[in-house]
Amino acid sequence: MSNILIIDDEKAIRKTLSEILSYEGYKIDEAGDGEEGLKKFKDKSYDVVLCDIKMPKLDGIEFLDKAREANPDVPVIMISGHGTIETAVEAVKKGAYDYISKPPDLNRLLITIRNAMDKTNLVAETKVLKRKVSKVEEMIGESGPIARIKETIEKVAPTDARILVTGENGVGKELVARWVHEKSNRVSGPLVEVNCAAIPSELIESELFGHEKGSFTSAVKQRIGKFEQAHGGTLFLDEIGDMSLSAQAKVLRALQEGKITRVGGDKDISVDVRVIAATNKDLLQEVDEKNFRLDLYHRLSVIIIHVPSLNDRRDDIPLLVDKFLGDICADYGIAKKGIEPDALEALKEHNWTGNIRELRNVVERLIILSGKTIIKEDVQTYVLPKK
Repeated sequence: MSNILIIDDEKAIRKTLSEILSYEGYKIDEAGDGEEGLKKFKDKSYDVVLCDIKMPKLDGIEFLDKAREANPDVPVIMISGHGTIETAVEAVKKGAYDYISKPPDLNRLLITIRNAMDKTNLVAETKVLKRKVSKVEEMIGESGPIARIKETIEKVAPTDARILVTGENGVGKELVARWVHEKSNRVSGPLVEVNCAAIPSELIESELFGHEKGSFTSAVKQRIGKFEQAHGGTLFLDEIGDMSLSAQAKVLRALQEGKITRVGGDKDISVDVRVIAATNKDLLQEVDEKNFRLDLYHRLSVIIIHVPSLNDRRDDIPLLVDKFLGDICADYGIAKKGIEPDALEALKEHNWTGNIRELRNVVERLIILSGKTIIKEDVQTYVLPKK
């Protein structure tokens, strides 16, 4: 149900509008002056505001200015019995969605509200889509380790040096790879990602190098592999520590010679690919255990970027929480929720075994289950383990 806030110092007008709009299925809140209206506007999420212009304490134009500062996406429809053309023009110039004279024509009012609702929905959808199609998420953090990673990326991205990104699950290794590609000379080329842990060992070679028709039972047509798809761009091999030894040998050849051969084929195909690999394993230990090739390790680790765990960069938690609050609330089409300082401190003290991925899930949980503002008790109830 859509929420509408009616701000008018005339009680009879508020009552009439409230009854009409409630009958139409809207949920209505009322305010008798601009100050009360502004407080309610900041405390709750509204889809449309109907606001009188001549009011005590804070008039409609002043309310409009402050409302636009607090949340510019909510359409404000100005209603006044003392209106002139100049007043209407001023209101629209300051960002009002529309201007309607008193007594309002019922049909026009309902159509205007419906159109304003459509605008609200479109704005929310556009923000979600923009985030989804944007090339790279922002790398959030000002701690020492993150500052060093950003500095390293600035230095190595313009080169073709191969990079090994290490770190626990959920720390954002793939984000490092995307930023390297974004700042590289290959940014106009593709960024192709392969999760080596998610592909069965018997299929990894076909996934990476492609296959010829008839090369095995289910090979009903020729397939282009990830190395060829990434030609001219970047290939991101995530969780490379889970790759089979036979596939490692072929990757090593591709890195040494710049050539690959499709499964079932005998033709060498030249590829121009920058490889970025990532792992949550200790590859040197994997080498000792005969699970990973030492020569491949040295080929991949020209530059090593270690992404710290969230427990090692707790000072970045407030920035990350603020980012997630904004993104998730926008996805849900609600006003961004606040969080009390002691709630943030409680989050900083938590043991983040799942790192940033866990933090995002926790923020989403708190948004769903908490009130208008997230408080320490919410964190204790919904996040911290029960003792």
